[in-house]
Amino acid sequence: MVCPRCIMAVQDILSRLHIPYIEVRLGEVVLKEPKENYDLNTLRVELKNIGFELIEDQQLQLVENIKNLIIDLVRNPQEAKNPYNFSTYISDKLGKNYHYLSNIFSEKEGITIEKYMILQRIEYAKELLIYDELSLSEIAWRLNYSSVAHLSNQFKQITGFSPTAFKKLQNQDRNPLDQL
Repeated sequence: MVCPRCIMAVQDILSRLHIPYIEVRLGEVVLKEPKENYDLNTLRVELKNIGFELIEDQQLQLVENIKNLIIDLVRNPQEAKNPYNFSTYISDKLGKNYHYLSNIFSEKEGITIEKYMILQRIEYAKELLIYDELSLSEIAWRLNYSSVAHLSNQFKQITGFSPTAFKKLQNQDRNPLDQL
């Protein structure tokens, strides 16, 4: 789940299936009773119908938590007040050693946390470029890049276009956040 609408969709499914919950957060549901008391197969099917999956493997849950933290961090950089290092931020938030988290993430996703972070930043840069409300300098600042040149170089490495060329495209390709 990557947005408030996703949370509402999951809450709706839980309500329709009469599964009482305490809280639904990005990537996590806290149930009132043990999960064994519910028909999880129906829940799996309902979640799959809207593009989600039920994750019971603890390592996969950890990976989803890392992804959600990164998405939050990219979109709300004030969360990790500078000069807070993002690896320290993730480690602190999840209460686990960063090396351990990094190994699990790479094993399960096939890319590093750092690469995933870059993909998220570039995807958000694309969104901001399409909105055309901020200059490239403002976008670089918002995404905590050290310079416009650094953003431009990473943008071109990932997309094959400079930010300016991307902005001029008629069909600007964007990827769903949960498919990066």
